[in-house]
Formats: sequence, C-alpha cells, structure tokens
Amino acid sequence: MTPAQICIARHGETDWNRRGVLQGWLDVPINELGRQQAATLAASLVSENFAAVWTSPLARALETAQIVASALHLPPPSPHEGLREKHFGAVQGVPKNELAELNPALLEQILRRNPAAEFVGGESMDEFADRVIEAIEDIGTRHRGERVLVITHGWVMDVVTRHIAGHPRHAVLHVKRKNGECVWVAVAQAIQAVTTLPDELLSNR
Repeated sequence: MTPAQICIARHGETDWNRRGVLQGWLDVPINELGRQQAATLAASLVSENFAAVWTSPLARALETAQIVASALHLPPPSPHEGLREKHFGAVQGVPKNELAELNPALLEQILRRNPAAEFVGGESMDEFADRVIEAIEDIGTRHRGERVLVITHGWVMDVVTRHIAGHPRHAVLHVKRKNGECVWVAVAQAIQAVTTLPDELLSNR
C-alpha cells in the first residue's frame, strides 16, 4: 500500500497571534504579514505536485489554504472539522497579560504548551489528540499514493509532532511551530515521520 505524503503547515499570522490572545475555536482572520507568509509557503511548495489542499475550517487556516491553493493552481481547499485548533474553553479570547492576573498557573502551563493543561469548558488532552490523529489518518486514507497539503494550527502540529516521534501525549515540546512552518508525514494505515525529529525538542516533564 503506497502511503500518502502529507505536508502539514501552520496558518499565517493573525493580529491575535501578535497580541498574545488565545484563539482556539474563535474565528480570527490572518493579517497582512499572514498573507505574505501564505504566499511564501506556496512559493516554497511549488514543485511538490500536490493533489489537494485540506484545511481547518477556521478563518485563519482557511484563508491561508485558499491563498496557497490559488498560487499552486489547485482546486479550492477542503475543510476538515478534525483539523480545528484545540478548544480552550473559557479562556478563548482572553489576552495572556490578563490571564496572568486571572489564572497565572494556567498561563504558565499555556506558555509551556503543556498538552495536559486543563481548560474549563474546553477539550481534554485525549479528546483533542484523538480527533487530530483521526483527521490526518482520514485524509491519508483518501489520498493514498498522493501528496497532500494540510493547513492547520500550532497545537494541532504539536499533537502530530509528539505522535510521529513516538512520545507520550503529555510530553512537553521545546519548540513552537512558526506561522507558515511545515512538517511532512507519511500515512498508510497510521501516521509515520518522513524525517527524524531531534530528541532535544521533547521533554517528558
């Protein structure tokens, strides 16, 4: 069975990214820099011969995907609910400088990007990771033997990074994917890394 080769990329920058506001499932458009990042991403992938583009349905990912698909002369991107960012519950839309006063312990966990952090009214670690992995594997099943681009979010990419490195879901990463950054995976029946990840990016603290 020939696996799908999937390039998973983070959306372009939003004003809320710049201001340090937790976005989660809230719809925030990309800003002008974000559009430039999308164009740069498209230029870097022009020779990859993608068959399709998939995206989170959230505006910041969808607009990024539309820019890339248009630049690469591909059909409009297909939204997949499983590619949404993590739901951060009650703290969605709260600037981090306000959260520093409201709940400094939670802010510390967010700044560490601790996947086990608990968000009132939001998704648990396993709920989030399960839907992300299922989404990537679903897309891989639909595109066996093809190359596909997926536009999604930072915490989603953290889930994929831990998974392909063979680390537990509660492992804390020492890296945050930049806007427009991408990682390649292969999917036959399960997700595998295309390139080896450095061990120093991960911690089991």
